[in-house]
This record gives sequence, C-alpha cells and structure tokens, in this order.
Amino acid sequence: MKQLEVQIMGQSYLLGCPDGGDARLLDAVERVDTAMCKIRDGGKVRARDRIAVLAALNLAFDLTDQSARQALAGAESTPAHPVSQPSEKLGALLARLDEALNRDNRLI
Repeated sequence: MKQLEVQIMGQSYLLGCPDGGDARLLDAVERVDTAMCKIRDGGKVRARDRIAVLAALNLAFDLTDQSARQALAGAESTPAHPVSQPSEKLGALLARLDEALNRDNRLI
C-alpha cells in the first residue's frame, strides 16, 4: 500500500492507497473536495466538521439514489431484486449522525 498526499478544502491529507487504486482515490478526493467547497462557498456553514458531515450526507444520498435507480432498472428485468438495502444503510447513517450531533448540542 502506498500513500498519496492530497488537498481537500486547502488542507493536506496523507492517505493510504492500495496498489492500482490511485485514480479511484483521486476521483473520490475530487468529489469530496468539490462537495465541501460548494457547501463552504454557500456561506451558511463555517465549521469544517459540519461541512464534512453535510458533504458526506450529500454524497451518501447521491450514491443511494443512484443505487436505487439501478435497482429499479434491474427490477424491470429481474423482479426479485431488493431495493431497500441502500435505504436502510442511509437510515442507519442518518441515525448515527443525529446521535453524534445531539451529543454536541449544536445545530448545523
């Protein structure tokens, strides 16, 4: 495993990367950086950790939405394809985030 130094919202991070995974990791970093900068530039949220949580939620929602659309498309050809699993994962993620934010006693 090698390490790559990347920039997210102007801050450097040293990330572990499996051999041959450079392009995928850099694509993920670009998506995260773009999502976080978009939220920051919106001007309503300043704290880096809050921006990261919102970006993670947006990316998870997009991924879940994409998975659901693919599942629906696959359901047309195979009716027994489960669609609920991504929704359950998103629900669990949202519950964990709510719990963490409630412990902090601050709103986003």
